[in-house]
Amino acid sequence: MSDRLSAVDSSFLYLEDYTTPMHVGGVAVFRRPRSGFDYDKVLSLIDRRLGLVPRYRQRVMEVPGGLARPVWVDDQDFDLTYHVRRSALPKPGSDDQLHDLVARLMSRKLDPTRPLWELYLVEGLSKNRVAVITKTHQAMVDGIGAIDIGQVIYDTEKDRDLGDEDDLWMPRPQPRVAELLVEAVTDAVKSPGEVVENARAAAVDVTATAQKVGRALGGVASALRTAIVPAPAGPLNAPTTTQRRFAVAKAKLEDLRAVRNAHGTTVNDVVLAVVTGALRNWLLSRGEVVSPSTTLRAMVPVSVNAGDAEAAATYWDTASLPVGAIGNKVSAYLVDLPVGEGNPTVRLHQVSHAMRAHAESGQSVAAGALVRVSGFAPPTLHALGARVANQFSDRLFNVLVTNVPGPQVPLYAAGAKMMEMFPVVPLAKNQSLSVGITSYDGGVYFGLNADRDAMPDLGVLASMVGEAIDEMIGTVDA
Repeated sequence: MSDRLSAVDSSFLYLEDYTTPMHVGGVAVFRRPRSGFDYDKVLSLIDRRLGLVPRYRQRVMEVPGGLARPVWVDDQDFDLTYHVRRSALPKPGSDDQLHDLVARLMSRKLDPTRPLWELYLVEGLSKNRVAVITKTHQAMVDGIGAIDIGQVIYDTEKDRDLGDEDDLWMPRPQPRVAELLVEAVTDAVKSPGEVVENARAAAVDVTATAQKVGRALGGVASALRTAIVPAPAGPLNAPTTTQRRFAVAKAKLEDLRAVRNAHGTTVNDVVLAVVTGALRNWLLSRGEVVSPSTTLRAMVPVSVNAGDAEAAATYWDTASLPVGAIGNKVSAYLVDLPVGEGNPTVRLHQVSHAMRAHAESGQSVAAGALVRVSGFAPPTLHALGARVANQFSDRLFNVLVTNVPGPQVPLYAAGAKMMEMFPVVPLAKNQSLSVGITSYDGGVYFGLNADRDAMPDLGVLASMVGEAIDEMIGTVDA
């Protein structure tokens, strides 16, 4: 029996077009060790561990006529050097040059005839640094139990042995067309409604597909209760083009925790208040009308665990749950960010109140538990957040904000220490900005992915995130 894509996974193939590629990305910056950290070493590391993620050697194969959902098949001509690529900046490469490269790479769709992932080693960075950029299609992310390529190459020990050479991999024979058709007919007899749904999906009936995504991911009802009226119109909902911009901002986790302790909120609330303050100043810099009642609606995906109310108020705090209690559901919270509020303390408490109302009904999972779900959880969880966002109309929210806690210990790849990590969350249709946030080893890292035409001033917004962080820290002593 073929390994058929789930309804959710196949939907992301149908929803994808050249203006909205459906891959999630990440940027990890490493300090080059004395032993070196070059392309051959990275290629060898991935080659030795790729057996841990069999999906990364598989590609999607369509069923003729769209009679059934596509299937995963082993890539008969799998070429690791195609997926693991080498790039370089002119020495000494700056962070801005790296971010420009990230934007260009994220603008391009993955090749649907090959396994749906790419990894780039970027050399030439200043201060003896190198970067690793990853792209993974959302069709490959089937829940929190999925393993991201980063989980395979990152270690918590600097000198961990790379492991023995992987046994020679031999692809399984590709199924014949006749076999796929027989299986499709068999499935149709068991579930006749699937035939109609698959045919409509093959014709890119994105409305029906998005509804299926919503049912599978969960959390739709909670979000729709917030979205009684459409999201406010504004510059964040321009038509999406093919090109992107990327910018970053950073904070210290201890500073955000100090704000949390001073105001009795959560770190997640503080982060959202920072984003709110930055968006407020960005709107003002553009000459937009901002009144005391002005809001922007954020889609805030949060991992949920049905039936565990104690976790509800602890998201991004230090409380934890048994790993076995975690599910793979992501709830879509739609939160009206009070960008019209000029007082940062009042702004924080308004955001906290809105998130608490969601948490009490949604059973959000504690941050400590998320970190231990599968080791290095952030890439998978950011991808799940992007997946749930794509089920909604662009009229329901203005900006996607995914906030995922990461490990608070150093990570290494082939002996090189990771210094920073920034998520790159894809844009939904007619969305101009997505903000991914991840904590790692005492830092909080903001990755801002934006439409190139709609947001030529993304760098201004990134600098305003830094200003909003300083403003929020200033409330501790106020």
